[in-house]
Amino acid sequence: MITNGRIGVLLLQLGTPDAPTPAALRTYLREFLLDRRVVDTSRLIWWPILHGIVLTTRPAKSAALYQRVWTNEGSPLLVTSNAQAAGLEERLNGDRNRPPIRVAVAMRYGKPSIDEAVDRLLADGCDRLFAFPMYPQYAGATTGSSLERLFESIGRRRVVPPVRVLPPYFVDPSYIEALAAGAREDLGDWPADHLVMSFHGLPKRYAEEGDPYPEHCRATAAALAQKMGWPADRWTVTFQSRFGREEWLQPYTDAFLRSLAAKRTPRVAVICPGFTADCLETIEEIGITGRERYHEAGGGEYRVLSCVNARPAWLDAMATMAERELGGWTQET
Repeated sequence: MITNGRIGVLLLQLGTPDAPTPAALRTYLREFLLDRRVVDTSRLIWWPILHGIVLTTRPAKSAALYQRVWTNEGSPLLVTSNAQAAGLEERLNGDRNRPPIRVAVAMRYGKPSIDEAVDRLLADGCDRLFAFPMYPQYAGATTGSSLERLFESIGRRRVVPPVRVLPPYFVDPSYIEALAAGAREDLGDWPADHLVMSFHGLPKRYAEEGDPYPEHCRATAAALAQKMGWPADRWTVTFQSRFGREEWLQPYTDAFLRSLAAKRTPRVAVICPGFTADCLETIEEIGITGRERYHEAGGGEYRVLSCVNARPAWLDAMATMAERELGGWTQET
């Protein structure tokens, strides 16, 4: 086999249902909640709970939430991910004299799946793959699960292509600058009295067993605060989206927001640095339900800052990190 040195980039993202319907959510949640890196409970215990309770009640509730954020183009996460892929591909190719680099979105759950994305890149003639996890902070349930699935996918093939992986970039200067640029744009001259940095939650036990996720989140928050010049008493790291009865990382975002409302904090801003694209957890959980509950608790002004999405600063940062990791693979001819 003669190789051509063409690189395929996989943007590894968590996933989204095909439609905001109970049937589509049942399919999506089943795949998600059967991942042992997400729920590691014994299958003997978890299987009857999942199929007897969770998948009979949760799909309809989740579908109603997705209906609040669904757009004419489809899932916000997929729409933004596609824009990120297009923007990164444009930046990586430019006017360089080398084989064109292809970029594909690869969802851990839902479509386009990791298998489908790998198939597409290989069909395009790519014989080297670069995995770009869209999770800045490492967690076994996100980065670990996506990479495990990717390695399973390529490991089943007769010809296993070389693979490189972008390491966790939770304090990478280009990522922090992109976060700061977006925050400056969204805040403008609005004088926030407290900034809540809300990250997706994780069972506390996972961290106690060695997952570095909470340390990565706090390092990101500290780097962003330093970049923005925010004093330590005016920002707080919190964790959202908990599920089930097990204790998760604290403080919980919803509880902390209620405490700020009780204190009558005049102006509160919430940013979600662990999400690289706005999705159900940022648009609905923080932007809609979070706002409603904050005001119901007596809170004042409330502003949600957008994720980095397809902002030019983030696309430039993605290209910078990719070019750095692809050194030696991208020699111009």
